[in-house]
Amino acid sequence: MKFIDETEIEVRAGKGGDGCVSFRRERFRPRGGPDGGDGGRGGSIVLVADAGLRTLFDHSLQKLYRARNGQPGSGKDRNGAGADDVLVRVPVGTVVFEASSGELLGDLSTPGQQLVVARGGRGGRGNIHFKSSVNQSPRRAETGQPGERRRLRLELKLLADVGVVGFPNAGKSTLVAALSRARPKVADYPFTTLVPTLGVVPVDEGRQFVIADVPGLIPGAARGAGLGLRFLRHLERCSVLLHLLTWQEGEDPQPRKLLQRFEQIEQELRAFGAGLEEKPRLVALSKRDLAEVRQVEGQVREELAARGLRCLTLSAASRDGLPELVSTLADLLWPVNESG
Repeated sequence: MKFIDETEIEVRAGKGGDGCVSFRRERFRPRGGPDGGDGGRGGSIVLVADAGLRTLFDHSLQKLYRARNGQPGSGKDRNGAGADDVLVRVPVGTVVFEASSGELLGDLSTPGQQLVVARGGRGGRGNIHFKSSVNQSPRRAETGQPGERRRLRLELKLLADVGVVGFPNAGKSTLVAALSRARPKVADYPFTTLVPTLGVVPVDEGRQFVIADVPGLIPGAARGAGLGLRFLRHLERCSVLLHLLTWQEGEDPQPRKLLQRFEQIEQELRAFGAGLEEKPRLVALSKRDLAEVRQVEGQVREELAARGLRCLTLSAASRDGLPELVSTLADLLWPVNESG
């Protein structure tokens, strides 16, 4: 299934049923009076957060959701049946906007959470409601109200505790696969990851966290370069950011160049805003199994420590340093989770 994290849909709630004009026609009751029932309410459109969904793909195919109209009232005080609501399932983390105005309608961040995005019209009242001392035989009833219609923009922001950032081909997907049971497709070319990958990382008995690799960022990402804005917003919900540093194959491992890349990604996070620059972060230097990386890791750590950042060294291939990484991320996460 294709990963889709933004789409627009149209929702149309049902019209309320019309009220009825009717009079009793019973033997021995020549003055039976009005007995027209009310119309039923039209069906509403309700979005429901489903933890089993990971993409808005289905909604990129089906663009219109329509609820049924309420039934009209009838004689003998019988009210029309109301229409069932239409439940539209979306991934947890879906943010809903009015397409035309950009107004935020809701944020479905909890499994099972519901949001009514188009209310069904109220049914009209039958003539039984309009009887009075001066009008014993009202020939008036209300028509049902129309249901709401809206065009919505749906945006998916992944729910992950840790977001892994870095340049393309930095090994983010490989790291997520090593820490969890996720099995992303990994190749040796830029932008190998075209969709975020989620993995669940066990810490100890009763504790685990969700980690997500965000497809490779490049300078200008906050302005839409590369995969740019399409995936930066997935970091907004993360509690901790893990910045993964590495050298490409064949490069001379110069700490200055590595730190320059680090600052370029940090600059994109600041430019995007949304509080990304304020999130707790940890830096990890990968490919520790290579001798040239071990030679410069001390200098890289010192440079980052001077900026107030802790740097760990690891190898996803040999799993060296992964237990320390998990433990450090857990220490960063749980105070954040407990306080918020």
